[in-house]
This record gives sequence, structure tokens and C-alpha cells, in this order.
Amino acid sequence: MLPSRKPRYTAVKTGVVYNVAIIWVLLISISTKTVKGRIEDGGKMVNSHPTISYRAVNCRKHSAIVTEFGAKGDGKTLNTKAFKSAIRHLSRIAPDGGAQLIIPRGRWLTGSFSLISHFTLYLHKDAVLLASQDEKDWPILAPLPSYGKGRDAPAGRYQSLIFGTNLTDVIITGANGTIDGQGAIWWKKYRNNELNETRPYMIELMFSNGVQISDLTLLNSPNWNVHPIYCRDVIIQGLTILAPTHSANTDGIDPDSCSNVLIENNYIVSGDDCIAIKSGWDEYGNRFNMPTQHVIIRHLTCISPTSATIALGSEMSGGIQDIRAEHITAIDTESAVRIKSSPGRGAFVKDIFVRKMTMKTMKYVFWMTGYYGAHPDPYYNPRALPTIEGINYGDMIAENVSMPGYLEGIKGDVFKGICMSNITIGLAREPKEMLWNCTNVEGVMSRVKPRACGLLREDNRVVDCPFPKDRLPIEEVELKVCLAPFVA
Repeated sequence: MLPSRKPRYTAVKTGVVYNVAIIWVLLISISTKTVKGRIEDGGKMVNSHPTISYRAVNCRKHSAIVTEFGAKGDGKTLNTKAFKSAIRHLSRIAPDGGAQLIIPRGRWLTGSFSLISHFTLYLHKDAVLLASQDEKDWPILAPLPSYGKGRDAPAGRYQSLIFGTNLTDVIITGANGTIDGQGAIWWKKYRNNELNETRPYMIELMFSNGVQISDLTLLNSPNWNVHPIYCRDVIIQGLTILAPTHSANTDGIDPDSCSNVLIENNYIVSGDDCIAIKSGWDEYGNRFNMPTQHVIIRHLTCISPTSATIALGSEMSGGIQDIRAEHITAIDTESAVRIKSSPGRGAFVKDIFVRKMTMKTMKYVFWMTGYYGAHPDPYYNPRALPTIEGINYGDMIAENVSMPGYLEGIKGDVFKGICMSNITIGLAREPKEMLWNCTNVEGVMSRVKPRACGLLREDNRVVDCPFPKDRLPIEEVELKVCLAPFVA
């Protein structure tokens, strides 16, 4: 159930500055400072340490430093037991005003570990969390109920590096500290068909509410980077996510059967989709029946030569609705917005709003696929056809594009209600001979150059395609100034 329109928090927006010329980013999202032995900002000494400040939905009464539990930041010592011991200790006091675990400067090798409620995991700017490359350090979980099978293999799946389920009020943040998934060995095993379980994600939180993941650098995830699933009231902001563009399935951020989500001020270089909205797979997603809805994506820069800036699906069998994306930059990326579905998916993708997007060097700008395939097993219902409608694109500029649009609906299941307005697409030196390829779609266009296919009728009365004017509850969240111990 969504929160009421009188939320518990109000919003403070953080800024981002992108330097597209050198394809890098300066994230301005957190003010960090050292307080040497005195009280500032109304704060206190924490555990007899000077403090630094950070912004979070909730601050914590209790703090611990991972070294207090035997952890060593030498990049060689396996610290999984120390992380688990620290979190177990904090779980006893977290109900009394919350607790935070501080990861100081160093290289902290660890296997998978789980978080608790009313908890913050904080990484200092020179902290690097290193994922173990030994499969024994990753517990095996059952397949997700809305997927039925693992995505890499039909068996179970490895637990993510940072995991949590049935949590309330959980924060993963830092002063742009780093989490390195060391994923190359996993990509190789996947491509060589050497795995019996699905590769781990970097961060996965399940059945949780009040989630914040912010101000971190994520490198080389074994699989998807950030995967909130069956969650509500989620903020994901200020992340730099980097993986080789040839890496396997290193999606940036994948909200999955989630509601009330804010994704903003993120920079992603990926071997797969930068943002992928999902909600379950075929008959399993139909049965679980939990849509992803009320999602805001803004101030995103994406580089992904083989995938989409924003993908809707392909696993969308719980439904996807009310997605609002704006102020997006895509560079050397296969497509801007891609809808991926298939007979057997069922459910819907509707009320999608995208505007103010700038693109350079794209294979496609618009891509809709009604025959994506990729089923978990042969037991899906091929007559379960998806409803794709209310897809709105406006105020877009692109250059060096091979093909403006490939729009493929399903025979007997037309993708309808497509609107395009005020879109200018500059073509590559040698574009595709067919600029627009459209089948089984219908809608309108206004001021689209080059002119779209005839199935989108030209209507100059359409000044702008719609974009919602209301604010979602997640936009009313206010980040507080919190304190963490500073450890030199």
C-alpha cells in the first residue's frame, strides 16, 4: 500500500554536475566535513571520535566501527564474520534510536552479509568494500517468487553482496566510498555455462520499506548492481556505477515490483540497461501480481553501447505504470527508451512519461519489442498478451542516430496511445535505409523530425505530450544532516 499524501518526510534535492565532454561526472550530493574535537552543526563527538556529516532520511543514536569487531582493511583478510558480528551486535540496540556501522579507510574483503532495520551502513570516502571471489562466501537462496526460476540457471541464486529482507528504515550510503564486486570471474563463468545458480547482485533488498541507497561508487558487479524488489518508499541517488561495456548483465538500477521510488543524480556506465524497470516473469509474475509503479527517474547520465538508457521489461508480468523520466543524458547508448515484452508476459506497461532527454550516438532512439521471448520455462500461456498503452515522449534532441525508431507491437495486440512531440533527431553519416519501422502500433506525433511512420498520425493540435503535474509522496522526503565517527 502506498503511503498517504501526508508523508513522514519532505524532500531536499541534491545537485549533480555532468562533464559530458570528457564523459565523466562530478556528483555534488553530500557535504562532508571533519569536526576536530569540538561540537559543530549541533552534533556531538561519536564514540569519542570527531565526526563527519552526511544526509539521510533518518539519523542514528548508536554507532560502531567495523574494526571494533576484528575487521582488517588490508584487502586480503576475509571480514565476513566481522561484518556479521558487528551487525548482530547493533541489532540489539537499533530499536532504540537506530544504529550505524562505519567502514573506515581501507580495503575490506568480504562475502555476502545481511542488514537489519533502523540501520545505516556508512562508507568513508577512502573505504573500498571488496567482494570475495570464492563461491563458498555467497549463500544460496531460492528463486524469487515472481520469477520462478533463476535468470542465469534454473536452480537458485547466490545472495547479493549486501542483502536484506523484511526491513524497515535501512540506509546504505557514504562519502562516495566504493563497493567493488570484482565481477570479472563471474562474467567468465556465466559465459562459459559454468554456473548452476544465478550470479549475485551487488545490493538487493526485498520486502522492505524506507530504503535509501546514496553517494557511493559501485564497480564491476557480478550481475545487476542495485535491485530493490517488493519494496516501497525507495530513494536511490548520487551513485556512480561503472562496469566494462562488454560485461554481462551489469544493469545499473533495477526497481522490481516496487512502489514510490525516486532515482536521481546517477551516472552509469554499463554492459546492460542503465535503468531497467521490472515486475516478474511470465506466469510467476502474473501470479505474484505486484506492479512497479510511481517511479521518478531524473538527472541521469547513461553510457551503454549494447543496451538501453531506460528499459521497461522484459520481465513485466506484474505490470508497470506511472513512470516519470526527465532530464536524461544518453551517450553512445544503443537506445534511449526500450519497451520489452512478449506473448506470455501478460500484464501491462502504461502511463509512461519521458521528456527533456539529450542523446548523442545512438542506434535507436525509440525501440518497442513485442516479441522479446526469453521465457523461464515452457509452461507460460502464449495467449497472455500484454497491454502497452499511454506511452509519452516529448522535448528530445538526438544526434548521430542510425535509426530513429523501431516500434514492433504484437499481431492482434496493438501497442496504442503512443505520443511523440517536439523531437529532433539528427542522423548518422550512414543511417539505416529505413528510418522508422513500425508494425502493430498506433498513436500521434507533432513536430517530430525526421517524420515518424504513418501509423503515428501527424496532429499539430498536440502541443506537448502529457507529463504529470502532481508530486509523488517520495518527492516530499526530507534528508536530515546526520553525524558519523571520523576515523583517520
